[in-house]
Amino acid sequence: MSDDDDWFEQGIAATDESDEADDGEADDPVEAQADASEQQESAATDTPSEDDPFETDADESGPFDDGDEGTFAGGDTDDDSFGSESDDDNPFGSSDDGDPFGGESDDDPFGGGDDDEAPFGGGGGEDLFDDDGFASAFEGGGGDTEFDEEDFESEIPRIDLGIEGLDNMIQGGVPERHLMVTIGSAGTGKTTFGLQFLNHGLENGENAVYITLEQTHESIIATANEFGWNFEEFENQNQLAVVDLDPVEMANSLDNIQAELPELIRDFGADRLVLDSVSLLEMMYDNQAKRRTEVFDFTRSLKKAGVTTFLTSEASETNAYASRHGIIEYLTDAVFVLQYVRGETQETRLAVEIQKIRNANHSREKKPYEMSDSGLSVYQQANIF
Repeated sequence: MSDDDDWFEQGIAATDESDEADDGEADDPVEAQADASEQQESAATDTPSEDDPFETDADESGPFDDGDEGTFAGGDTDDDSFGSESDDDNPFGSSDDGDPFGGESDDDPFGGGDDDEAPFGGGGGEDLFDDDGFASAFEGGGGDTEFDEEDFESEIPRIDLGIEGLDNMIQGGVPERHLMVTIGSAGTGKTTFGLQFLNHGLENGENAVYITLEQTHESIIATANEFGWNFEEFENQNQLAVVDLDPVEMANSLDNIQAELPELIRDFGADRLVLDSVSLLEMMYDNQAKRRTEVFDFTRSLKKAGVTTFLTSEASETNAYASRHGIIEYLTDAVFVLQYVRGETQETRLAVEIQKIRNANHSREKKPYEMSDSGLSVYQQANIF
């Protein structure tokens, strides 16, 4: 409704004028009664007053009239915003050329006419929902093609994590090129998880990259040797690259790293990559918006590289199911939570839970696990309590 037609600003005149002037005999009660009776009869039979804003035949004043300028009138008015036969100013009219919801409008995006520009129309245009529009995007959504679960599963290559028991909790394995994160507090085995994930791929002839922001190259090789994983030999065979980066230097040169990393990964032929840990990278930014943007851009560059990536993240101090900054779990395809479970009458146990894996069915149970000299093992058949 335009400002000119706003009936709140026009005002409503509700004062009736008397039909006849006083002839000097108004003091006579009998004549006064007769005059009142005549006025009542006139109100019931005569044409309504032009000053009554709610009369049906008023020409100008009534905001709800059927007349020419009634704001909510339903007749043949030119300015009626909700009229059925109005001209160009009627946004909801049924036959106006400028009516966005009319049934015969040329510019009607929802109309059912023949205009080619109506994206939701049912006429001769390029209807998004007709047989050649929206349905064609799904290759014939008319019900002729049935969903084939086996074909769906076969189109997504899967990999195993290399952790006994946990792989059995994931039906078919983790889809390749997924971006995964393991969230846990200190001592829950996040680094061991990442090393074991890489070792499983290396033993199956894959190439791998390990980027550490917390430890040195030598300490990573030594830790792997403690579990019997000969990372030094894999390095000598050019299957493995272990890179230790200072988190401050990485944050300062993150733009260059993001630009160069995908190409370096492809040139190396890496199938698996581990970054330990993303929390140190997040801590380099004080501003929450800046932190989220930088981490998002970094994870996107890893996705672009086409490598299956495993990230480790510190858990929040107040929520064992969330990362320290509450960002990375929303940017990844799979989330594993490692945590301590402390009961009142039993010893502290370690437990793993799969929070999410896109495009893969998985158990949602919390299962105990242990860290031994051969790595992590999940007791799939056991329960915490």
